[in-house]
Amino acid sequence: MPTGGGPAWRALCARAGLLESSPESGAPLVSITAAGHSTTTAIAIGRRIVPVTPFQQNCSLVWCQRTQRAIVVDPGGDLERVLAAIAQRGVTVEKILLTHAHLDHAAGARRLADQLSVPIEGPHRADEFWLDAIPQQSEMFGFPRTAAFKPDRWLVDGDRVYWGEQSMSVLHCPGHTPGHVVFHHADGIAFVGDVLFHGSVGRSDLPRGNHAQLIDSIRRKLWPLGDAVVFVPGHGPESTFGHERRTNPFVGDALFD
Repeated sequence: MPTGGGPAWRALCARAGLLESSPESGAPLVSITAAGHSTTTAIAIGRRIVPVTPFQQNCSLVWCQRTQRAIVVDPGGDLERVLAAIAQRGVTVEKILLTHAHLDHAAGARRLADQLSVPIEGPHRADEFWLDAIPQQSEMFGFPRTAAFKPDRWLVDGDRVYWGEQSMSVLHCPGHTPGHVVFHHADGIAFVGDVLFHGSVGRSDLPRGNHAQLIDSIRRKLWPLGDAVVFVPGHGPESTFGHERRTNPFVGDALFD
């Protein structure tokens, strides 16, 4: 969840066409960023954001344009919506990826994995305590009762995840949670979970969060990927790393000059 977020997220997403974006296979992606810029680029992957849970968490369906093989990133709940997006797009899901183990990102993962007979990859093992606590988290926040689980593969910094003809690099970015990871694709797209948001950063006041680690993760791991990288946050509209470096009041470059 972001620091300093608000209900304007949904309206911003809707205006930018980001809540249910669905690029067509073989077509260029037109990306509208939080900075108000649009770019047209031939891409290897397609993606669609499916907001899930009362927290409006950005679950992402991501597919290989050539093979129509797909992954689902952070299916926190509302699996009927996720399954409807998969069916509408006509893709075959190969695996589920988790950026971190908070309830709104991970609670639906095991049920979806079992239904689709696919593995779960991520997050880093340092988030194991959060996965063990999912039954208590689900009861506390009124989610459907969810059993504790472990992924089929823990991820570490420098790993790669593969599907179809595509792959993404894994960056361990602790701070919001100790085991948080970010996924970066060569198309210039990053799935950052709750590390960074348009105009904000992730909370660090939850168990084993660390604000200094969070800021260090953003500046040392994300900024070097390049200003043009478009990132999909866990909540709210997309932005670019360059826009956040210029304007973000929590981690913008001006704070560190």
